Amino acid sequence: MAPGVPVDAFTGKVSMPNTGYSKRAYVTFLAGNGDYVKGVVGLAKGLRKVKSAYPLVVAILPDVPDEHRQILRSQGCIVRGIEPIYPPENQIQFAMAYYVINYSKLRIWNFDEYSKMIYLDADIQVFENIDNLFDKEDGYFYAVKDCFCEKSWSHSRQFEIGYCQQCPDKVAWPAEFGPPPPLYFNAGMFVFEPSRLTYQTLLDTLQITPPTPFAEQDFLNMFFRDKFKPIPLAYNLVLAMLWRHPENVVLDEVKVVHYCAAGSKPWRFTGKEANMDREDMKKLVANWWDIYNDESLDYKTENPVTEEETFSRSSIMASMPEPAISYIPAPSAA
Repeated sequence: MAPGVPVDAFTGKVSMPNTGYSKRAYVTFLAGNGDYVKGVVGLAKGLRKVKSAYPLVVAILPDVPDEHRQILRSQGCIVRGIEPIYPPENQIQFAMAYYVINYSKLRIWNFDEYSKMIYLDADIQVFENIDNLFDKEDGYFYAVKDCFCEKSWSHSRQFEIGYCQQCPDKVAWPAEFGPPPPLYFNAGMFVFEPSRLTYQTLLDTLQITPPTPFAEQDFLNMFFRDKFKPIPLAYNLVLAMLWRHPENVVLDEVKVVHYCAAGSKPWRFTGKEANMDREDMKKLVANWWDIYNDESLDYKTENPVTEEETFSRSSIMASMPEPAISYIPAPSAA
């Protein structure tokens, strides 16, 4: 658990009583004027294809153009404006430069008109109905364990010694390093309970936590360490698992595919990058396009969804001032 985080911060509902209250939704995040809007459209249509009972909320930053907002509304998405969140300034380099904007995902904990939500990155597609995850026991953070074998983990001790939680018996954690690191999840998909108290505690904790290479993913792993419960990788197949741990993958049983490997974004796919010439990869990309291009999955209504709620730029929560107290250590990998 993060230092100073009260136990009830994980489940507290400040704005409304939770007695008999149950409103659920999927949620994703979009920033900028690039092509990730295609990913969100594909996700919205994928959720429709599997007949999900719940809507897709899109948390968008101010730099998302009006044209893209209209596209999302026309596809039945609930568009919610948010302001960016930045970590305290620090010299630590992120594994990828664009990771820094992902701290803005913390805003979704303030969507507390919903009792439970499932977060999905915009480069994810849902191929089977996963509404059952909303029925998981309250009070926990559910996600899929990550893999430590890709070069993006080269900064970590796990990568250095060849240890991976996906195959812990293959290379044992050396006894001289103490107990193995705690389980570590991929933050591209997770089940959580919005809460104004949790939201404020996340922001407060971020101000005294130094940034680390995997940005908000490291931070969320630290914050929810004692509340994390793993769910099967079928709910978030990170594509590297296909070549790093094929023994753990039964592709026909996979419900959610995360197109996060280099070169794997379906809307940019060329097949030229490493591992992209695999037949399973080509098939997964083709499956994504089948959904995206299926006009029968377009949202059918004369009145597109228009609900939108935007944080004021002058809001005290719209900025992250320099912390007034010293930093506390946070794990760089686990």
